[in-house]
Amino acid sequence: MLETNKQLAFEHAEREFPRESCGLLIIRKGKESYVACQNIGVGTDQFVIDPVDYAKADKRGQIVGVVHSHPNMPATPSQADRVACEASGIPWFIVSYPNGVWEEIQPQGYMAPLVGREWSHGVLDCYSLIRDWYAHEMKFILPDYQRFDEWWKRGENLYLDNFAHAGFDVASSDDLSEGDVLLMQVNSDVPNHAAIYLGDGLILHHLQGRLSSRDVYGGYWQMITTHILRHQSQR
Repeated sequence: MLETNKQLAFEHAEREFPRESCGLLIIRKGKESYVACQNIGVGTDQFVIDPVDYAKADKRGQIVGVVHSHPNMPATPSQADRVACEASGIPWFIVSYPNGVWEEIQPQGYMAPLVGREWSHGVLDCYSLIRDWYAHEMKFILPDYQRFDEWWKRGENLYLDNFAHAGFDVASSDDLSEGDVLLMQVNSDVPNHAAIYLGDGLILHHLQGRLSSRDVYGGYWQMITTHILRHQSQR
C-alpha cells in the first residue's frame, strides 16, 4: 500500500472517528488509489462497506485491498477481520487511529475456532458457526445469506424463509441426532438464534455479544426452541 494512500486512509479514519472508517484499494491504469467508502454498520466497533460504494469502486478499477480503522484500538486483526479477509480473497489493511500504526493481513486459510470465537454479526454469528461446523465436521458447504444486525426487528424471518433452500427438513424432537439444527427465539417474534446438537445432551452455539460455547441442552435453551431441522444429507 503506497504511503500516499496510507495518508488518505488515515485522514478518512480521522473524519469518521470514533466510528470505524472503511475503504478500498483499486488499481486503475496501473496506478493504486484509495477509495473512501461509507460505513453502514451499526455502532462504533464494526464496519460494513456500503454496497453502492463498493460497486462504484469496482467500476473504477480492480479492487485489490480492503482498508479499515480501529479507533482507539491496536491494529491487531480481530477474528472477524481474519475471517472476512479469507472470504474477500484479497489483502486487508488496518490502521490504528490516532497512533497511525498499520497492520496487513493476507488470506491464508484461517478459520475461527468453533468454541471461543468472538461475535461479529454477519461474519461470526450463530449461522456462521453452523456453516463452519458443517464445513469442518461434515465436509459440506451450506449457502450463506446476507444479513444485517437485528434483522428480526426489521420484519425479516431468515431462518424460516431459507432452511428448505439450504437443504434442511423439519425433524422430530423425540429423535435428536448429531448435526441437527435447533432454531430458537431469543426476545423475538421469530426464530433468531440457532444451535448445533452435538449429541450427549450438548449444543454448540454463538449467542449475540458472547463467545461461542458448548452448553447443556435443557432448561432455557429447550424452552425457547421452536424447530428442529435435519439436513437432507443426514437422512
